[in-house]
Amino acid sequence: MFLIGERLLLTLWVGALWAIGYLAVPTLFALLDDRILAGMLAGRMFTLVSYLGLVCGTLLLLGTVVRQGRGVLRSVRGWLLLVMLLLVAVGEFGLQPLMAQLKAQGLGEGSAQAAQFARLHGLASVLYLINSVCGLLLIGAGDKSG
Repeated sequence: MFLIGERLLLTLWVGALWAIGYLAVPTLFALLDDRILAGMLAGRMFTLVSYLGLVCGTLLLLGTVVRQGRGVLRSVRGWLLLVMLLLVAVGEFGLQPLMAQLKAQGLGEGSAQAAQFARLHGLASVLYLINSVCGLLLIGAGDKSG
């Protein structure tokens, strides 16, 4: 049975992924003339969603391990949680520090730093999208897997 506390954790995490990534951040860039301010606010929101994801995902994975034991890696739920946690960690602790370092060096138009930042930002966006879709799959698999 899918516990009520786990439903809340999953709703909080996946809801935050979608609300911030596909509603709040695009709205910031659409409404604010200052793209640097919009980027700073967006970055802060994504960081908060990452930490929320790490907490919720870890608690959800622990709950799944308690119920399924070693069978956790034979379940769709277990794999989705592991993938989502890995994607969050790669984005927050791998890509974000590199992007911050490039920003600190300056992102002059046409510079090597700007090009590298754009590549890293694109990769981070793809990982975020994959994580968002995995969240939806996890919601769909929730009642069937544990």
